[in-house]
Amino acid sequence: MEGHGASLTSLMIVIIIAFITPIVLHRLKINFIPVVVAEIIMGLIIGKSGFNLVQEDMWLETLSTLGFIFLMFLSGLEIDFTAFSSKKKKEVLPNGKMEPNTFLAATIVFLGIFIASVGLSYIFVLAGFIDNVFLMTLIISTISLGVVVPTLKEGKLMKSAIGQIILLVAVIADLVTMILLAVFVSLNDGGEGNTWLLLVLFAAGVVLYFVGKRFKNRNFLDGMSTGTVQIGTRAVFALIIFLVALSESVGAENILGAFLAGVLVSLLAPNQELVHKLDSFGYGFLIPIFFVMVGVDLDLWALFGDVKLLLFIPLLLIALLLSKLLPVIFLKRWYNTSTVMASGFLLTSTLSLVIAAATIGERMGVITPEMSGILILVAVITSIFTPIVFKKLMPKEAAKEKQLKLAFVGANQLTMPVSKELESDLYETTVYHTFQEKENQITDSVFEIEEIENFSLECLQKSGILESDIAVISTGHETKNIELAIALKQEGIERVICRIESPSMEDKLKEHEIEAFSSILSTKMLLRALIETPSVINILENQETALYEIELRNRKFEGMILRRFPFTGDVIFVRIFRGNDSIVPHGDTELLLKDRLIVTGSRKYVEELKWELELGE
Repeated sequence: MEGHGASLTSLMIVIIIAFITPIVLHRLKINFIPVVVAEIIMGLIIGKSGFNLVQEDMWLETLSTLGFIFLMFLSGLEIDFTAFSSKKKKEVLPNGKMEPNTFLAATIVFLGIFIASVGLSYIFVLAGFIDNVFLMTLIISTISLGVVVPTLKEGKLMKSAIGQIILLVAVIADLVTMILLAVFVSLNDGGEGNTWLLLVLFAAGVVLYFVGKRFKNRNFLDGMSTGTVQIGTRAVFALIIFLVALSESVGAENILGAFLAGVLVSLLAPNQELVHKLDSFGYGFLIPIFFVMVGVDLDLWALFGDVKLLLFIPLLLIALLLSKLLPVIFLKRWYNTSTVMASGFLLTSTLSLVIAAATIGERMGVITPEMSGILILVAVITSIFTPIVFKKLMPKEAAKEKQLKLAFVGANQLTMPVSKELESDLYETTVYHTFQEKENQITDSVFEIEEIENFSLECLQKSGILESDIAVISTGHETKNIELAIALKQEGIERVICRIESPSMEDKLKEHEIEAFSSILSTKMLLRALIETPSVINILENQETALYEIELRNRKFEGMILRRFPFTGDVIFVRIFRGNDSIVPHGDTELLLKDRLIVTGSRKYVEELKWELELGE
């Protein structure tokens, strides 16, 4: 019983530390340290390097392992595969040059990083610091998505060309490093594993992807996604456990299965409510335990007792910087020195995968526990200073405002005035219509129309519609609307809105994640509202105090309560939609990412608020 009580006491200490760490950071206004790094530092204080308050046991080991598995799952989930799309038209940079092809530039930079990492790894092997070139290459070449993504969002660079290049380099590094780590394990497991068995794992992933895609939008699942059933969350955990078990069965590490599960869920494009639940569970419980335990297990005094290991720390930091700063010089063809240097420093950040590689290397006997500790310590150091240097070096003009491109297919009494009213600093609108059908009164009006030969996908592609962020399909033919909407969605346009008149077609569009608009249903709703609540119609008709929907994407406002909301102006929060819930806002209402805010106020202030909350990522 004494042992059981001691284990619960250790678990209690770790949980309390995980709870108070973000509070301490917030109260002391230490914004430059990522929370996960702070958790490792707190673990150092209560662990072997500090007061030695925690005794390792089965409880902590199990929860820490689950936290590591869930961290790898969320790392895979964090990969946005739409970033690989290179269909967007190149824009002119502030210096007058055309921006580069983001995918091609990112691929070349990553190849440079990998080649530099191989060369630097050989130097460390020849110097006698480490014996395995393969493992050292993975450690030097890896990049932390968990540091890169929040830093880019905070700097409002996610939508910029340089931001997309940095993000893509990190994504490619994450994918390649994880796959090569699995190969490393297979090659160094004493000859018991077979590398070809990894194909079984990836084949299972492909099969599960198509199964998930087939059943994802089935209507019978909608009613099982709420309440006590939560079928989506159950499916995700079943997927993680299945792939983790399969990964271990084929001789790979369990984290590869977890990472693959995250990649599959990302490819299936889950609704943001489910992603928020998974983030909340992972970063609210399991993952903090893992990072605190990383600090607990680190014995800094043992590391500092070896002069050779102490010398290794600055040398490895220099190697990490060189491996990123030299390849990004390629970007000098388009960007100034300050931008290129800032990009190189941010790409130097590394954390989760280095911890994974160090842990695996130590378990397999490829590196010593002391070397594993040094690798983790260096990863923590890079995660602290690289975002700070990035913010100092990155020019402010790089985070320029960017309009959303909105395309209307079909010129009529509905699309024409809406396109004109939406023209602003937030939207760049274009109306496409066939010149054969265009009426004279439209031609002579103030509306500008992009003429196309016919409403075919080929003609629309030639006219540049694939550059749009949102497409509204509203020709005079319902069948053509549906056909074009599905085709444009498959071509990669993020949001497609289709005009239909047959309610039965709505389910077909939903399967393709296309939003449906019906004039009949809209008219019925408008008539009912006019009868029951005429004052609401007055709000909708008033262009200066209309209702607007804004999606919260800026992490800076996540968790903020409305009474502390810093935005001033003529704006009132009317309603908050969170998943399937409709919330009446009040002073203590907490804002969460992906909340859809219904606001009213003057157009000027609403557009400023929309930029701050929705585009300011």
